[in-house]
Amino acid sequence: MKDSEKNYLFELDKVSKRFRELRIEAGYTSQETFAYDKDLNRVQYWRVEKGSNITLTTFFKLLDVHKISPEEFFKDF
Repeated sequence: MKDSEKNYLFELDKVSKRFRELRIEAGYTSQETFAYDKDLNRVQYWRVEKGSNITLTTFFKLLDVHKISPEEFFKDF
Protein backbone atom coordinates (compact mmCIF):
# COMPACT_ATOMS: atom_id res chain seq x y z
CA MET A 1 0.00 0.00 0.00
CA LYS A 2 1.34 3.41 -0.95
CA ASP A 3 1.93 6.04 1.72
CA SER A 4 -0.70 8.29 0.11
CA GLU A 5 -3.28 5.49 0.40
CA LYS A 6 -2.39 5.01 4.06
CA ASN A 7 -2.96 8.72 4.63
CA TYR A 8 -6.40 8.52 3.01
CA LEU A 9 -7.32 5.62 5.27
CA PHE A 10 -6.15 7.61 8.29
CA GLU A 11 -8.29 10.58 7.24
CA LEU A 12 -11.28 8.34 6.56
CA ASP A 13 -10.90 6.92 10.07
CA LYS A 14 -10.98 10.45 11.47
CA VAL A 15 -14.22 11.15 9.57
CA SER A 16 -15.83 7.98 10.92
CA LYS A 17 -14.81 8.82 14.48
CA ARG A 18 -16.20 12.33 14.11
CA PHE A 19 -19.59 10.98 13.02
CA ARG A 20 -19.53 8.61 15.99
CA GLU A 21 -18.80 11.54 18.33
CA LEU A 22 -21.67 13.53 16.84
CA ARG A 23 -24.06 10.62 17.31
CA ILE A 24 -23.06 10.22 20.94
CA GLU A 25 -23.28 13.99 21.53
CA ALA A 26 -26.83 13.79 20.16
CA GLY A 27 -27.63 11.34 22.97
CA TYR A 28 -27.55 8.07 21.02
CA THR A 29 -25.56 5.14 22.33
CA SER A 30 -26.89 2.85 19.60
CA GLN A 31 -26.04 3.22 15.91
CA GLU A 32 -29.18 1.30 15.06
CA THR A 33 -31.51 3.57 17.04
CA PHE A 34 -29.84 6.66 15.62
CA ALA A 35 -30.20 5.40 12.05
CA TYR A 36 -33.83 4.46 12.63
CA ASP A 37 -34.74 7.79 14.25
CA LYS A 38 -32.99 9.80 11.53
CA ASP A 39 -34.43 7.74 8.67
CA LEU A 40 -31.02 6.45 7.60
CA ASN A 41 -30.21 3.02 6.25
CA ARG A 42 -28.96 1.11 9.28
CA VAL A 43 -26.26 -0.86 7.42
CA GLN A 44 -25.09 2.20 5.53
CA TYR A 45 -24.73 4.15 8.76
CA TRP A 46 -22.82 1.25 10.35
CA ARG A 47 -20.40 1.42 7.41
CA VAL A 48 -19.91 5.16 7.95
CA GLU A 49 -18.84 4.65 11.55
CA LYS A 50 -16.77 1.60 10.59
CA GLY A 51 -14.68 3.79 8.30
CA SER A 52 -15.85 2.56 4.92
CA ASN A 53 -15.57 4.90 1.99
CA ILE A 54 -18.77 6.93 1.64
CA THR A 55 -20.25 9.05 -1.09
CA LEU A 56 -20.44 12.81 -0.88
CA THR A 57 -24.22 12.48 -0.93
CA THR A 58 -24.09 10.39 2.24
CA PHE A 59 -21.60 12.79 3.81
CA PHE A 60 -23.80 15.83 3.17
CA LYS A 61 -26.93 13.98 4.28
CA LEU A 62 -25.26 13.21 7.60
CA LEU A 63 -24.15 16.82 7.99
CA ASP A 64 -27.78 17.81 7.46
CA VAL A 65 -28.95 15.27 10.05
CA HIS A 66 -26.53 16.79 12.56
CA LYS A 67 -27.33 20.33 11.41
CA ILE A 68 -23.70 21.30 10.93
CA SER A 69 -21.71 22.72 8.05
CA PRO A 70 -18.66 21.12 6.45
CA GLU A 71 -16.56 23.83 8.09
CA GLU A 72 -17.88 22.88 11.52
CA PHE A 73 -17.35 19.20 10.83
CA PHE A 74 -13.70 19.68 9.84
CA LYS A 75 -12.79 22.40 12.35
CA ASP A 76 -10.57 20.11 14.45
CA PHE A 77 -8.91 18.20 11.62
